[in-house]
Amino acid sequence: MQSPSLSPDTRNNWFILFQPAQAQQVEKWDLIRCVDYAMKNNISVRQSDLQIRFSKLDFDQSKLSLYPQANFSSSLGYSAGRNQDPTSFSLITTGYTFNNLTLQSNLEIFNWFSKKNTIAAREQDFKSSQAGAEKARNDVSLNVAIAYLQILLARENVKLAASQVAESRSQLDRTRKQVDAGKLPELNAANLEASLANDSSNLITAQTNASQALLQLKALLNMDAGTAFDIVEPPIEKIPVENLADLQPEAVYALAANSMPQQKQDGFNLAAAKKSAEAAKGAMYPTISIFGSLGSAYNSKAQEVTGITSVNSPIGTVTVSGTPYQVFPVSPFSVYSYGKIGYFNQLNQNFRQSIGLSVSVPILSGGNLRSSWQRAKLNVARVELTKEQNSFTLKQDIYKAYNDATAAVQKYYATQKSVAASQKAFEYATKRYDLGLLSSYDLVTSRNSLLNAQTQMIYARYDYLFKMKLLEFYKGQGIKL
Repeated sequence: MQSPSLSPDTRNNWFILFQPAQAQQVEKWDLIRCVDYAMKNNISVRQSDLQIRFSKLDFDQSKLSLYPQANFSSSLGYSAGRNQDPTSFSLITTGYTFNNLTLQSNLEIFNWFSKKNTIAAREQDFKSSQAGAEKARNDVSLNVAIAYLQILLARENVKLAASQVAESRSQLDRTRKQVDAGKLPELNAANLEASLANDSSNLITAQTNASQALLQLKALLNMDAGTAFDIVEPPIEKIPVENLADLQPEAVYALAANSMPQQKQDGFNLAAAKKSAEAAKGAMYPTISIFGSLGSAYNSKAQEVTGITSVNSPIGTVTVSGTPYQVFPVSPFSVYSYGKIGYFNQLNQNFRQSIGLSVSVPILSGGNLRSSWQRAKLNVARVELTKEQNSFTLKQDIYKAYNDATAAVQKYYATQKSVAASQKAFEYATKRYDLGLLSSYDLVTSRNSLLNAQTQMIYARYDYLFKMKLLEFYKGQGIKL
């Protein structure tokens, strides 16, 4: 029983089905433009910029703490019953409206440098957030470059898969003619048709991977997935790569230790922790402050003398020998008339001032102050360990990247030889197949070996390129394609 075969039209339609769709004409971006866009739109970068603003606010607020504190208060109300007059301080039993005004100020003049050290700590925190933002930008630029390379790799695989489809189709067409002429059995055509179907499936997978890689880059750029977008595809042989001999790990580490944002951030965090510990220690000692206040008050029942009248009226009568006589005082006495005091006059009359010096000595605080100091010292030790760990990790990563790059270049050269040998073997297999000396199964096996060798070479080449770019990144040169 013969295997089912595809007609020429069906084979053509089958092949067209798996051809890459014509991409919409869009503007293509190079790596620099992608990175610039990511610096403005990536969520991680924008979050780090917000953290800088938070740290700047904390730093500015800590500097303002050196200035005097001032508070103004005003109260307006009505009081009834037996109260103390807020202006004369005498006891009265009546209802009245009152208004009190007070301005108070306080300034710490010595606090064992607690505030000064707090300001220094906040300044280091601010610098740390700036270094953190730089690290976020570096990480995003590295991730964008990796995603960019992943797209180039995926599209190389698409090209390779497409060439395999074309080769399979050409081989099938030649075989079909020989089968139709009775020179080859139908089994040969069936094997090649199966190979064409498998190659077409691989092409679809490669195209899907390329589309997914582009979507990943869009995600890093914080770009809408539906946006028409594509990248420039620089020839891989024109991508600049520094000589591996110029990227010795010890030299690269010496540069990275002084330039990488993570190491800068660790230094700022350690300085901030030390200053915070000094500030916590200062909080356990006495604080000397000066204070002052201004105030005044108004009472709706307050009165003042509005007039004085001299009166010499009799104060009584006496009868002498039956004759009544009026008795007058030796001198006239004054009779006062009263009126309400105006609002602003009262404020002027009741104006008062005070100034003084205060000393605050923390005696018992439930151990909070000492615990805060001890906790701050432990935090210094923790930050020191973090800094040491990050430096160790950086050196390990650099040495690993160097070893990986060395292995990658050796693997790339080995895969080149493998491709050359597989290509020669496939050429011999093709000639033998055309002469009828080789089965279609063996031909497909030889071609699959070539395909596998070519795929391995592509992966090895891009792996080497990425490892080299990673070393250049650690050296502080950024990533250039």
